[in-house]
Amino acid sequence: MGRFLPCPLPCNSDKHQDCDHQSQTNLQSDSSSNSSLTSQLSLPSVPSLEHATTSSAAAAHCIATLKGHSSYIFSLALAGKHLYSGSSDGEIRAWDRHNTSTTVSQGHSAVKSIVVIGDKLITGHSDHRIRVWKIDNAAANNIHRIKLISTLPTVNDRCMRLFSAKNYVQVRRHKKRTWVHHVDAVAALATSADGALLYSVSWDRSMKIWRSSDFKCVESVQNAHDDAINAVVAGVDGHIYTGSADKVIKVWKKRDGEKRHSLVSTLEKHRSAVNALALSTDGNVLYSGACDRSIIVWEKSGGGGSMAVAGALRGHKKAILCLAMVADLLCSGSGDTSVRVWRRGSGNSYSCLAVFQGHKSPVKCLVATFDPNKINDVHNLGNSYQLYSGGLDFDIKVWKIWVPF
Repeated sequence: MGRFLPCPLPCNSDKHQDCDHQSQTNLQSDSSSNSSLTSQLSLPSVPSLEHATTSSAAAAHCIATLKGHSSYIFSLALAGKHLYSGSSDGEIRAWDRHNTSTTVSQGHSAVKSIVVIGDKLITGHSDHRIRVWKIDNAAANNIHRIKLISTLPTVNDRCMRLFSAKNYVQVRRHKKRTWVHHVDAVAALATSADGALLYSVSWDRSMKIWRSSDFKCVESVQNAHDDAINAVVAGVDGHIYTGSADKVIKVWKKRDGEKRHSLVSTLEKHRSAVNALALSTDGNVLYSGACDRSIIVWEKSGGGGSMAVAGALRGHKKAILCLAMVADLLCSGSGDTSVRVWRRGSGNSYSCLAVFQGHKSPVKCLVATFDPNKINDVHNLGNSYQLYSGGLDFDIKVWKIWVPF
């Protein structure tokens, strides 16, 4: 079922292998999901923030392994009493609190990302499409269902752009397409804090912004990066962060009085493809994971959303593939098949509370939440969390960690 190992000392070894940078030329098929699983030099110029601990008061273990998918698990999302998972063969499954699942959709291409806005489940796919599903919470016989209600861009959105030359952009050397279309895999999705906007990023190097009330595309940032975009997160203050195979993170914001998002700053420190991003709840700390095995911690250094490097978290032996936040815990999944749980202490110090080992293949996606069974436990002397990890071994593992106050 998996095992929990105490956290070892930080790994500062400079041994490394060449890392596949996930350039657009090698990301044209779903088989590229195995790329960026090895590591590069672990950024020796960035100081480590974690302090070594010989023991941890945290208690952690694997409580379940969810089986049902027959291909790589690419994406996870939590909504209410259900966990949603998407895989490389296009299957979407819904899991309840008893860890039983229902196949709710099949037949589409690889599900790269999942987000939920209200009663809408939104999925980003390798066939360049974004699909919107209506969640049916009142299905007969307690069978959970979702119904496809739209594919983005919508028919109306596409038709409105067809007859004006200004709506077309160059997407390849001899090909143009309207700006509302993604023309490569939709790698990641994110929502604004109020749920009014949906952000999508693609290996076509663009970021698009959709209005969630009618899913109209209201803005497209073409050539937002110099290579495939792998990750996007949205802050409570309106700042948007994108991470790319071009090794940089870009910060975007719609300034007062402006109609479009503009580039605020470019964060450059990683030496390889940026695969994952996560934000603290208040939006003041950004975490980025890349092929260099390091998680860089960026902190706001002043007004305007500018970020500065505070340091790095090390320990994974291969590329960081996914990150997730819950309360003050950061969870990271890696090509080394492990999941680590980090907690910020006083000042800028971090401790590694747990190292979960149980997957047989790289960990591709994570989602975390408060333990639903412990939220109202007044006798509890700490916080209990549940972490779900999806791997390229076709399994989803459920981990529980208890952290004292």
